[in-house]
Amino acid sequence: MRKKKRSGHMLTFLCVLFLLSVPGRQTMAAETLDTMKVSLDLKEATVKEFFDIVKKQTGLNFLYNSEEIRNMPPITIQCSDQPVRPVMDKVMEGTGYTYQIDGHFVTVTRQQKDLTLRLVTGVIKDEKGEVLPGVNVYIPNSTYQTFSDSEGRYKLSIPKEACKVIYSFIGSTIEVAFPEGGTPLHKDIILQNDIHIDEVVVTGYNIVDRRKLTSSVTSLKAEDIMRPGVTSIDQMLEGQIPDMVFMNNSGEVGVVPRLRIRGTSTLVGNREPLWVLDGVVLQDPVNVSPEELNNPDYINRIGNAIAGINPQDIERIDVLKDASATALYGAKAANGVIVVTTKKGREGKPIVNYHMTLSYKRRPRYTDKRINLMNSAERIDFSRYLVQNGYDFGSAELNVGYESLAQQYYQGMMNQEEFARQVQKLEGLNTDWFDILTRDALSSQHSVSLSGGSKETRYYGSVGYTIDNDVIRGNKNERYSFSMHLDSDLSRMFSTSLVMIGNVSNRQYSIEDLSPLDYAYNASRAIPAYDGNGDYAYYKTRGNAINEYYNYNIMNELANSYNKQEGNSVNVNFTLKGKFTDYLKASLIASYQTSATDQEKWWGEKTNRVAILRHSEYGTTPASGEGSSSELPFGGELTSNRYRNKNWMLRMQVDFNKYVNGNPDHYINASVGTEANSTKYNAMGSVYRGYYEDRGRQFSYTELDDYPYYKNWLQQNAYPTITDDLTNLLSGYATISYTYKNLFTLNTNARMDGSNKFGDRSNEKLLPIWSISGNYNISEHAFLKRDWIDFIMLKASYGYQGNMMKGQSPQMIIRQLPTNPLYGELVSELLVYPNPNLRWEKTTSTNTGITLSFFDRRLQFEGEMYFKKTKDAFLTKTVSSVNGVGEYLVNSGNISNNGYSLALTISPIRTKDFDWILSTSFSKIFNKLETLPGEDQYELTDFLNGTALSKGKPIGTFYSYKFAGLNPNNGTPVFDDGEERQEELVKMTKYGLYTNILEESGNREPTISGTFNNTLRYNNWRLNAVFNYSIGSKVRLFKLFKSNVFVPWTNVSKDLVDHWSKPGDESITNIPNPLAYAAHWSLRNQELATIAPSNFEEYNYSDIRVVSGDYLKISTLSLTYEFKSEILSTFGLSRLALNLSGNNLYTFCSSKLKGQTPQQSGFSEVQLTDCPSYTFGLDISF
Repeated sequence: MRKKKRSGHMLTFLCVLFLLSVPGRQTMAAETLDTMKVSLDLKEATVKEFFDIVKKQTGLNFLYNSEEIRNMPPITIQCSDQPVRPVMDKVMEGTGYTYQIDGHFVTVTRQQKDLTLRLVTGVIKDEKGEVLPGVNVYIPNSTYQTFSDSEGRYKLSIPKEACKVIYSFIGSTIEVAFPEGGTPLHKDIILQNDIHIDEVVVTGYNIVDRRKLTSSVTSLKAEDIMRPGVTSIDQMLEGQIPDMVFMNNSGEVGVVPRLRIRGTSTLVGNREPLWVLDGVVLQDPVNVSPEELNNPDYINRIGNAIAGINPQDIERIDVLKDASATALYGAKAANGVIVVTTKKGREGKPIVNYHMTLSYKRRPRYTDKRINLMNSAERIDFSRYLVQNGYDFGSAELNVGYESLAQQYYQGMMNQEEFARQVQKLEGLNTDWFDILTRDALSSQHSVSLSGGSKETRYYGSVGYTIDNDVIRGNKNERYSFSMHLDSDLSRMFSTSLVMIGNVSNRQYSIEDLSPLDYAYNASRAIPAYDGNGDYAYYKTRGNAINEYYNYNIMNELANSYNKQEGNSVNVNFTLKGKFTDYLKASLIASYQTSATDQEKWWGEKTNRVAILRHSEYGTTPASGEGSSSELPFGGELTSNRYRNKNWMLRMQVDFNKYVNGNPDHYINASVGTEANSTKYNAMGSVYRGYYEDRGRQFSYTELDDYPYYKNWLQQNAYPTITDDLTNLLSGYATISYTYKNLFTLNTNARMDGSNKFGDRSNEKLLPIWSISGNYNISEHAFLKRDWIDFIMLKASYGYQGNMMKGQSPQMIIRQLPTNPLYGELVSELLVYPNPNLRWEKTTSTNTGITLSFFDRRLQFEGEMYFKKTKDAFLTKTVSSVNGVGEYLVNSGNISNNGYSLALTISPIRTKDFDWILSTSFSKIFNKLETLPGEDQYELTDFLNGTALSKGKPIGTFYSYKFAGLNPNNGTPVFDDGEERQEELVKMTKYGLYTNILEESGNREPTISGTFNNTLRYNNWRLNAVFNYSIGSKVRLFKLFKSNVFVPWTNVSKDLVDHWSKPGDESITNIPNPLAYAAHWSLRNQELATIAPSNFEEYNYSDIRVVSGDYLKISTLSLTYEFKSEILSTFGLSRLALNLSGNNLYTFCSSKLKGQTPQQSGFSEVQLTDCPSYTFGLDISF
């Protein structure tokens, strides 16, 4: 009954897939050796060369033992358009070998002697339960051998005596001992996948035999980098790709990491790599500006092109790194390409797989090492010190905490006994803001897939659901996904492929201005969250006007605001392939992508923000009339943004693969194609006031003349901001490779792009993108044909790439605007300033590498070295505002990126019961700007936070003030900041001033990164540990002085317990006297640019607050148990696996960080969301 029911579901699913892709399809009969024909002209050829030529002409796959066939005699044969069977019979005659046919597989084995044997049968699968065709099954040092067929089945006759049988498949080998006996045996086999260099590389345009690969490409199986509980594939790339730097300054759910492949090739353009899905370039759902993406403090909560793809639907990842690998993608691929290949169906019976993970993520706690903050008693003691020493609180409202009690006491509003009692109460308060604003989060992922098919049609389909809850209360990322992949052979000549992938997502975050974690870190524990009645306890914060103060409670703000994002996307790819001859093929790829993203941010009328705009507390009607300054008299504020992105692509490609004149020594592989691409991007953003979320999403009616400030705001914001962008791209490309005896391969690639975004002057000077490369397989030489040498390969490439910024034109572009109410007529504004002399940004790239494999892949090594040089890099130049713009793009930069990477994999133990695999990678990068930027291009903050560019320095270099110690008289911080050289400093440009006064502290981005991976398998148990490391970055500690005034509602670092308090303390501490605040001397010199606002801010950004960002992190620790096939067969299952894993378990780093995460620098709000997580996983197949 179970089988019939399952077959019914299977039939229904297949009917749906057929209706979507190939209606009216006629099934073609399988060809046989009697109908397949070949033409041969061979003289003294090896058997392998004979098999390769027949495979090229017929598509047949030959399975054989390479060691055995070396003894077969050379082949000399001539035939024209002859059936394969008589040709095979003639070749095999008298050799002592025979062959068997199963579909498109031809198994060649030695003829067996007439002995009394017994039969062993079974099915061979991988650890996922999928059948493995082509597995070599044999008895060592004998003629007993066979191969598994297309269903994974095998049959092997073995002697009655006890013997050992070897099962071997692409480096995975197990040994099974069979006892003496005469009865037939049945033995199913599970082969584990060892880590090894893949046989092919997927570039998106072609599939390349790795032996013929001349480019720099790192290939990974998705299952090898899968981290249970992680919801996006880009998050799984940390430490996995040599030459890729992974940076993540927030652990919030759904946040996109910053990826840099081989450094930075552009200064103001997009530095992110290009994402490609099944050969088609993906479009980001929202066009985030390069300025934001390149900002090291920017947190991308919107998502990127790959964020909606379920990792369970991904088969493999190929990262293209050098110009030879990326040239076919054109100008947009200068930062590298990440090619994602999704899972497809395979021939065999239907397999249903269910994948589930349940994750627990631990919230931050005050007891954590990273939380270096005062408790209530310590904070009260610090406040007592300030008050007793006459600290000037300025205009801060002292309405909470010890300061409020002291003020009431000194004003006679409270006696000493009551004062002491209230102080004691505050000292024991210890409000747990982390408990109030964060939570221990539970998240889960669920995915169901169905795959199978026949020789003519293969299918894969899946649906998935992910709910990723953040440790910040209310924050979550919810995703529904689906995937369908249908491959169909229409005939011997034509085949089709249809891929549909989509998702619907819902993200919720707190508004950036609130930042609950930053508040929890910075809020004093000596202020209450609730009053005695259980209601919110408020304190007063200053408004926009003098003597205006309004209630604030973080929970009230969060309860009356939200930040929501809803999105959906669908990608559809259709491919038609034609095979006209054995060497000439063509393909047509059509794709369509559409995405929609809607964002809403709401501030309710009860919030502090709206009270400031209203100029009155909630429940109090603001003053009206001419004296009213209210900008929002009623309701709240709603910000709405709508994004729509549609893209279509049509690619036609012809492939030519042929041995020259039938000679297997000379092989040519060439492709030529053309591609048309169009992207239409629309966005509309509006800000509304007077909005009531809780009253049916309505707006208030307001008499505008009563509130002139509100009326003026409405006039300036009456219309939405609309973006309507169209990008058309027409491209032509070609690639050609020549291979000689598998000994060496030469390759060249070229592409030319034309776009409406380049401007007419750029199109007049079309810059072709090209590369030339080659490899040398040294191990193909006869003198290196050794049993212990798998292969030795050298490779090198050189390429030339160009880039043109969007939005540039040689001619002025004017935007027409609607009627201006002030002038009563239509107006226009300058949109694009003419830039006729702008040239292409050009990058040359050289790559060299070596790949080694020894001892049946037990020892593998790969090393590469690269040199990248960018000339005429774009830089923004500040110009006078009389031009209508404040900045102008020029060709003014030269950048160099050099580096090398090493990767090593060792398999010291590989037996039936026990495997041990060790792998590691190491990458080093040298990055430098070689030209001088504009003299007044950058401000002080740019140098302090690392966004300024400096000649001879790496991109991301930041600067600090030179700390000279503490003044022994009053504990004031002292700096070497040029106060004695003011006359000299006045004459300097901003660039000269700040590079002279400030000291280089280091780079915000690491220069060395890598990973250690350790995998142990014992029978059905598998243990995996992944360690990632990063070296070379510097980190600024969180601010010690968060503002000019220690207000009572903020907490302070425990470091201030050791502050200077009396002469002599300067010898034992470098923490300034908190009473020693002073405005900086440069503010008094009107001729000099500001060097610092205050001595406390100077201390925050001094070199003494900079520490090493090096770390070694236990990224993943995972334990998996695979249930045995004997148990599974009882329940009708093909696979059942249980997994326990942990992520972000521990980070070894500098003790000077005092718990601050090395990835989180003290340039922006506090992020503590990279917490440990623990995951239980279940995989079941039937």
